[in-house]
Amino acid sequence: MVRRIVVVGSGVMGRGIAYVSAAGGFVTMLVDIKEEQLQSAKKEIDAIFDKAVSLNKISEAAKLEAQARLSYSTNLAEAVQTADLVIEAVPEKLEIKKQIFETIDAHAPQACYFATNTSTMSPTEIASFTKRPEKVIAMHFFNPVHKMKLVEIIRGLETSDETAEVIQQVAEQMGKETVVVNEFPGFVTSRISALVGNEAFYMLQEGVGTPDQIDKAIKLGLNYPMGPFELADLVGLDTRLNNLKYLHEKLGEKYRPAPLLEQYVKAGRLGRKTGKGVYDYTNKE
Repeated sequence: MVRRIVVVGSGVMGRGIAYVSAAGGFVTMLVDIKEEQLQSAKKEIDAIFDKAVSLNKISEAAKLEAQARLSYSTNLAEAVQTADLVIEAVPEKLEIKKQIFETIDAHAPQACYFATNTSTMSPTEIASFTKRPEKVIAMHFFNPVHKMKLVEIIRGLETSDETAEVIQQVAEQMGKETVVVNEFPGFVTSRISALVGNEAFYMLQEGVGTPDQIDKAIKLGLNYPMGPFELADLVGLDTRLNNLKYLHEKLGEKYRPAPLLEQYVKAGRLGRKTGKGVYDYTNKE
């Protein structure tokens, strides 16, 4: 049974996962190498809790109980020593994930499960960095984690049935709906999302319409909650480009990144996190 969860990486996804973990009743520790990142994460997580109380989604007492279950650390090796589950949520770069999984494999209890939060990368390859591939799986959370209903769970080649069942139960206790799928590059959601987002950049590049027009057409015509450019700015254009490069390498020409997307990333227009992406946020927040 999973009671103690360690979340590695306190970026946008990591802090969201830590929030739903603590809110779901798990004793949770958020780990990052940078103390200032942890302080930023704590401030945002506390704000999400306060907002939930103001909207009557949770009580003040439940908020305080959840906050008491949540702690922060810069020492990964020490943090995982009593963990039942480690959820890695660092950037989508294989060398970083390799280092994380080698470290947690060396220090976590043998019964501990490992999950990687990834939208495209292979849980089978990530599992190869450990001596327990049967206990490794991918949990694809969506941004913003506290609002999005789905966790896409992806089995690697050697993931056991028990691991898949335990991780599904964990996600459901966090208040999420789940789908459990087998590994293939891009899984289900990222393959579709990457195609739509990339095609939107091709249309913008070709002068089919403005970002506002294209987003409005997709939202109202196809009933998407966000337009492809709004979503790209939220996720990060660099993240979207990295995903497309990976899918292009694995699945072929239909995923070749639009040149305009590459230009935006080279210009440092990465989306909301830099204040400017497809849209300009400098005077909006």
